Amino acid sequence: MKSKVRQLLEEGRVDAFVAYKTVHGLPFPAVFTKADLDALETWQPFKARYPVTKLLLAQARQNPEKTFGVLVRGCEERSLYELFKWNQLNPSKVVILGQACPQDLAFYCECAKPYPDHLDYGEAPKGVQQSRRLQELEAMPEADRLAWWLGHFNRCIRCYGCRDVCPVCFCTECSLEHKELIPAGKLPPDTSFHLVRAVHMAGRCIDCGLCEETCPANIPLRALYKQVNNLVEGIFDYKTGVPDGRSPFTMLGDESFLPTGTR
Repeated sequence: MKSKVRQLLEEGRVDAFVAYKTVHGLPFPAVFTKADLDALETWQPFKARYPVTKLLLAQARQNPEKTFGVLVRGCEERSLYELFKWNQLNPSKVVILGQACPQDLAFYCECAKPYPDHLDYGEAPKGVQQSRRLQELEAMPEADRLAWWLGHFNRCIRCYGCRDVCPVCFCTECSLEHKELIPAGKLPPDTSFHLVRAVHMAGRCIDCGLCEETCPANIPLRALYKQVNNLVEGIFDYKTGVPDGRSPFTMLGDESFLPTGTR
C-alpha cells in the first residue's frame, strides 16, 4: 500500500492521502504527504474505528483545490457516495484505495457489504443481510416496542457524540441545537432529539455503527437508523450508499457518482 500511495503522490494524482498511523500502539487517522509516508499503516480491525471520511471532508473544505486519496472500507466508501450525492465532496477530487474487512468483523458488525467496490487489499467477505436486533424488535408487540425505545432514549445525556462521529452528518448548522425545535437544558431530552436525527438519517445513514459505538449511554441507535433506511427503500426504492441512483432527498440529477479510480 505504501508503494501505491507513494506512486499517487509522486505522480501528482493526489496532493495528500488520508489513512492511518500508529501512535502508542493504536491506529489513528492522519493526512500523509510524500514527506511522512514512513508512518503509513493499513487499517487494523478491532483496534479502533474512526470516521475517516469526515476527516477527509474537513480537509477538502479547507483545501478545495486539492485532490485527496483515502483508504476506505465498505461503510466508508458508502459514506463517500452519499457525500458525493449531497454535493459535499467533488468526486473528481477523491481517489480511493479500498480494504476489505475480515470475515469475523463482518459478522460482528452485521454488515451487509463489508468491502468496498474499489477493492485493492484483502478478499471480499460474506455480508450479513439480516439484523438480529431488527428481527427481535419486529417480533415485539407495538406497545412493548415503544416502551423499549423510550427506556433507551431516557438514558440520553445529549452529548452529541452520535452526530459528531457520523460520517454523513455534514451540516454546518445543526437543527439538534435549535432551541425552537428541540428544548434546551433538559436531560434526558424529549424524544424529539432522536426522532429529528432519525429523520435526517433517513436515506443518508450508511450503517457504519459508529454512532452506537460512541454513545456513552449504549443507546441502540443503529437499529433506529436501519429501520428508517428500510422505510426509505420501501417507499422510494432507494438504497443508501450505492454509487449511482438519485437520492429522493436531494435535487441532484440522476448520474453516476463514481470517484476517480486508481487503476
